[in-house]
Amino acid sequence: MLRPERMSRVSMTGSKRVMNDVIEVVHGLDLVHLSDYTNEIEGFEPGNPLEGADEYSEKLVTVRALKSTLGIENGYEGPTHVVTDEDLDDELEDVRQEVNALDDRREELRSELRSVEEDIEQLELFVQLGIDLDLLGGYDSLEVAVGEGDPADVTAELDASEIETFDVASEGEAIAVFAYVDDPGVLEDALVSATFSEVAIPDGTGDPAEYLKDRRHRKQQLKSKLDTVEDELDDLRLEVSGFLLAAEEKLTIAVQKREAPLSFATSDNAFVAEGWVPTEEIDTLKEAVETAADGKVEIEELEQATYDEDGHPEETESVEGGSGGSTVTDREPDRTDGPVARERTQDSEETAADGGYVPLSEDKPPTVQDNPGGVKPFEALVEVINRPKYTELDPTIVLFLTFPAFFGFMIGDLGYGLLYMGMGYWLMKNVDSDVLASLGGIALWAGGFTALFGVLYGEIFGLHWLGEFVWNGHPPIHKGLQPYYIAYAQAWLLLSIVIGVLHLVVGRLFDFVNKLHHGVTEAFVESGSWIMMTVGLWLWVFSKQVPAPKPDFMFYVFAEEGTTLTFLPETVTVESNMTAIELGFTGFPPIVGTVGLALLGVGLALGFKAEGGIVIIESITQTFGHVVSYTRLAAVVLAKAGMALAVNLLVFGATLTEEGEFHFLFFDPEAHGEVVFGGLVNGTGPAELILGGLAGIVVLLLGHLLVLVLGISSAGLQAVRLEYVEFFGKFYDGGGTVYNPFGYERNYTVEE
Repeated sequence: MLRPERMSRVSMTGSKRVMNDVIEVVHGLDLVHLSDYTNEIEGFEPGNPLEGADEYSEKLVTVRALKSTLGIENGYEGPTHVVTDEDLDDELEDVRQEVNALDDRREELRSELRSVEEDIEQLELFVQLGIDLDLLGGYDSLEVAVGEGDPADVTAELDASEIETFDVASEGEAIAVFAYVDDPGVLEDALVSATFSEVAIPDGTGDPAEYLKDRRHRKQQLKSKLDTVEDELDDLRLEVSGFLLAAEEKLTIAVQKREAPLSFATSDNAFVAEGWVPTEEIDTLKEAVETAADGKVEIEELEQATYDEDGHPEETESVEGGSGGSTVTDREPDRTDGPVARERTQDSEETAADGGYVPLSEDKPPTVQDNPGGVKPFEALVEVINRPKYTELDPTIVLFLTFPAFFGFMIGDLGYGLLYMGMGYWLMKNVDSDVLASLGGIALWAGGFTALFGVLYGEIFGLHWLGEFVWNGHPPIHKGLQPYYIAYAQAWLLLSIVIGVLHLVVGRLFDFVNKLHHGVTEAFVESGSWIMMTVGLWLWVFSKQVPAPKPDFMFYVFAEEGTTLTFLPETVTVESNMTAIELGFTGFPPIVGTVGLALLGVGLALGFKAEGGIVIIESITQTFGHVVSYTRLAAVVLAKAGMALAVNLLVFGATLTEEGEFHFLFFDPEAHGEVVFGGLVNGTGPAELILGGLAGIVVLLLGHLLVLVLGISSAGLQAVRLEYVEFFGKFYDGGGTVYNPFGYERNYTVEE
């Protein structure tokens, strides 16, 4: 789980006579992540596409264009097809002609409809003027301009121009200007500075109101015809969806196979292909390829290697039966010397001479995350940052163990938890997107922990019914919102700190493992120093050494009732409402604090050696600030509990006792204490009961819906922030290569 699936670089070498057979079987296996040939080898060039590649590519472009025109999306649930080349040629041409004819007709109607709608929009202005359209054009020496503007301003600008004879007709902001000019540009220039926006004069004749009526009628006709064409296209889409999806799949597979040699190194007679395969699948690959090629292709596992952070091979494990690599020669497939020393540089020549090899390309192994089914949805959270590199530890399992627990702890309500689980289950079962389905899985786990903590808190939608029924009114833990239970709020602050220290230490341990390729000593100096500083600082904080500047509650919220704390500036005897969970913890002994300070000092010294003086500033932000950042867990617990309490308080009303406990009036009318709010549903008369009840239902539903949504946005985002910023920031780079094996998962076709 912490390491990605082990990958091996393999080489396939053989005669060009069997290259097609090799391509067919490798494509069918869908296992080999092909490496593109990039290194230069004397006598070997990148291969050329196989015959028919261009023809299939052109057809694929046609199919995808038809899919786009018809609006066909993946998700067809009809029967699979066997699509032959003959069927493809005949039916594809028929579909293309029919689709193009309907699409051309649709575009013609849309174009004319746009023109008619523009006419209608402009004609409103001409109707307002009330001048026949015949009178607005067709003159030899009279120029006409129609538009919107300020008639007085237009007249003033014309008076100031060189135009001697003109007339301005207006109705509101609709203006028609008639002017005798020798050059049409004179009128246009005169109106440039006026408050006037000219519009084109329609080609119609007669009363503009009648013409407007005609245009509106034409618009209805065009819409009707356009709807008819759209219906025909919808019918055609339903009819040919299965065929086009199957054709696209067949053509995609055909193009993949025919363009595969572009990644190979080829000569006149031989080819060499390399790629990455899951190590456990090598035997499957060998057996299938050797059978298909009748033993005329040699498959060799070249390496199982680890890589440094720059992607260079650092350690190559010996592979039983491997040749260690020798020079590629242009000869027939009875070769037994294996692929492949490359003459690229003097270094590679020496490598080949020593029995090593230079790969076809300098690509890195792809990353295949190796997580069990329940953990896999959390890979989507890791992908948001980036896929882990092949050399990095995969943090998905840690997200699986911590993110739902953080979320559930902060919300902690059975009702909300069940709703989150329901939403997650629905997403997993009803959406096609892998990302959304993964989010559904995450929501299912987060909702489960929310429900679990809800049972422990004894809450369902902010009410304490569950505590009454399951725990006889005494649930094992409380959120600490009620003044009577303030010790729990203080306890959650301390628990958040402890969680922060543990979470960050795990992150530093991951960093230590990732840096082991530098050597144990260097990895310890770079990562272990931060572990020592973080643990050392907080051991001292939680110790009894120098207690004065430390908050008193950290020494008694986990103490046993009746314990007397004499080491505090003022002696404290722990009472029942001062302790949350009686663990007997009253702080570590002073000697532990001394050990903590020693660890802090040694860590600072090592950090100074590794990073210089900047470590002093970073030690404050990372060992103290980043840990304190985890107190947002406790803060959100109180915030979400407060929101749910506010909703229930408005609806049901409540009293607050002198001891600091809330009791809802609707469920406990005889509750003693000061009435905080009477509650919408607790009216005295029939009218108040009815209106208050209706208002209460609305507030209850909308209020808890708001809390539900904000739970996702606040608790979810805060939990994600702790993972990405505090945890990932300690060790994670990302940037791994996606495993993209040469092959295709068929959904709409079956093999011929």
